[in-house]
Amino acid sequence: MKEMAVTAREGAPSFKQWHPGLRILVGLGMVLLAGGLFLPDRNLALGFSVASSTVFAVALGIIGIARLAAAGTRRRLNLLRELVTDDPLATVIASDDGEIIHSNKAVDKLFGDVGRPSVLLMLARFTESPVSLIFRLQNRARERGMVSHRLVTAEGSLRLHIRHLGPAGFLWRFEEMPELLDAQGGGIGLPMLLLSPENRILGVNKALLGLVGRRPEHLDHLFRDLPIRNDGVNHLATRTGSQRVRVAEFHRQNGQREVFLLPCENESARPITRLFEDLPVALVRLSVDGVLQQVNRQARPLLGRFREGESRLGDLVQGLGRPVSEWLREAASGRASKRPEVVQLRDADHEVYLQIALARLVENGEIFLIAVLQDATELKTLEAQFVQSQKMQAIGQLAGGVAHDFNNLLTAISGHCDLLLLRHDEGDPDYGDLIQITQNANRAASLVNQLLAFSRKQNLQPEDLDLRDTLSELSHLLNRLLGEKVVLRVDHGKDLMPVRADRRQLEQVFMNLVVNARDAMPGGGEVRIEARNLVLESEMQRDRATIPAGRYVSISVSDNGSGIPRDRIDKIFEPFFTTKKTGEGTGLGLSMVYGIVKQTGGFIFVDSALGQGSVFEILLPALEGQVRTQATPAPGPPLIQAAGAREEGVVLLVEDEAPVRSFAAKALRMQGYEVIEASDAEEALRILDDPALHVDVFVTDVIMPGKDGPTWVKEALKRRPDTRVIFVSGYAEESFSRQQAEIGNSVFLPKPFSLGDLADRVRRQMAA
Repeated sequence: MKEMAVTAREGAPSFKQWHPGLRILVGLGMVLLAGGLFLPDRNLALGFSVASSTVFAVALGIIGIARLAAAGTRRRLNLLRELVTDDPLATVIASDDGEIIHSNKAVDKLFGDVGRPSVLLMLARFTESPVSLIFRLQNRARERGMVSHRLVTAEGSLRLHIRHLGPAGFLWRFEEMPELLDAQGGGIGLPMLLLSPENRILGVNKALLGLVGRRPEHLDHLFRDLPIRNDGVNHLATRTGSQRVRVAEFHRQNGQREVFLLPCENESARPITRLFEDLPVALVRLSVDGVLQQVNRQARPLLGRFREGESRLGDLVQGLGRPVSEWLREAASGRASKRPEVVQLRDADHEVYLQIALARLVENGEIFLIAVLQDATELKTLEAQFVQSQKMQAIGQLAGGVAHDFNNLLTAISGHCDLLLLRHDEGDPDYGDLIQITQNANRAASLVNQLLAFSRKQNLQPEDLDLRDTLSELSHLLNRLLGEKVVLRVDHGKDLMPVRADRRQLEQVFMNLVVNARDAMPGGGEVRIEARNLVLESEMQRDRATIPAGRYVSISVSDNGSGIPRDRIDKIFEPFFTTKKTGEGTGLGLSMVYGIVKQTGGFIFVDSALGQGSVFEILLPALEGQVRTQATPAPGPPLIQAAGAREEGVVLLVEDEAPVRSFAAKALRMQGYEVIEASDAEEALRILDDPALHVDVFVTDVIMPGKDGPTWVKEALKRRPDTRVIFVSGYAEESFSRQQAEIGNSVFLPKPFSLGDLADRVRRQMAA
């Protein structure tokens, strides 16, 4: 559709195109001017001349205003043209009489060539009364500014959006809509129509359109023997002639009715056979005991291997949780729910799920069932993915909560052990036992970190890394882990892009993947680590993930071991899932790998085949430029200050866990600080009500009964704005980073912490 130039709207209008009032005003000015020129009385002639000048000035002012308004309209139209040119919806700018001023490319795709471009001709192919429709919609648009209208078409429907542009006309946008009933599910796939309480046809589905060959506007276009009766038989006008159908009605809450049309036995076998076979719906006629009496063309590919007249439905499908024969008997007696059931096809080459709805029919005293089939394989796949996602999220939340409680216990255990070690030297008989307690507490802390890694709530310390250096430094340790039977190959490009990650956690990822590869090759083999650059020009779909476009570093860890069975590959990242014997593993290794990679902002995928090995591929976002060197941290302070080097200051310690509070208070008092203890936020605020009390540092847990740490600290800082704050928590810092960012002079100390960690953090805050 070509753009048209409308001269009267784009350029200067001629005299005939002026408003009638303006033409009258100019005519009056001409008469007055003639009187001023030809009247013999000089005073009267002067009066006429002055009057004509005034009239002409008013006319010129009106013309100037009109020109300015026209120029503004042209500017708005030009801007609007630029905006709608690339609009994916078919859009036109039309005058009040429907003549099109501008149209975009989408109009050609939707309407094709309609000859002389006008809204009237565009809508004429969809409705018998386009003039009244345009008149009605434009009047509503003038009143409301914008109006929308759904227009039913043979292919579905159009949603019209009309906006009033003032003198410039109207903006029309045409949006193709899916078939309403099919978009809502269309019941169970049978031919159906939707009726209003007044028996007007509101919509039909594609199955009915395919059967009758046209979009009906009235019920008498479909049936010659009105009225239609629920559970009755009517004659339907199809493309191939009149066919008998049984009517099934379902009432909606708003008074509308869904009318389904079921095939019906006829005195002559040929018409009903043809109707049953040609219906664009998968249909099966069943006996009460489940024998497949008749299967139409659409249903045959769904059922796989069967024999019509011999096979039973119960031999073909499974998964109801009860015998199929019992379900069929309930349906035949009318007691079964009308809700479709999802079943799995037996003896299929791959997983195939069917959604089956049963309808009970009676013909000549014989009861039989009509089964409507739909392929539900994709639906079940999406459902399984959703359930897996929900399960992983629930386990992650559980892991985070358990880890928080464990961190409190481990803080108390390792902390009091540190206090005992201060009073025992290496020659003491109890020294070895204390070291064993400390080591096992550290092992437990490592296990908790794995839980937190899975739930993506651990504390990471990211830095810019060159993976070439990381892999080179790690190769020696990995070789020791693999042993003599397994060979390690490391291959990476010279131009490998840097990444940002926690070095310690990333090394743990590589070690876990390599150890798993070793265990998959008990007879020996080769583990290969490859790193390369990967640039995605557009987003990529893989498995259940969507990878945005960008630059990545791909690290793959592959082996030629036993491989992973297909039914287990979706479970390997779940915590505590393991195929190893008791005592050989916790089942947390791959879940930790998954959590670290996701927390770092990356992706992890696995490909495996039985007897051929496995490949784990990790994608990490790449950094631009070179790796920034990180300053080497200064050596940590001694476990406790030596005598004579004691600190000074007042610490308010707020911790609801009594063992943790006891350890922290003893450690700080041994350091020389005055410690005031509180078991919750409310007690801490009551202590601070004393204006004579001076406090240098708040040390507070984040999660507590009642008010949490950030909440009570904000209240306290209103009266003591210069006090330093140390937050401690068994959760990761990022879980409350937004709240901490609102509190100045605050730092974070993760649990479990040692005596030296606590003393060092308090010392730094005192000195800040």
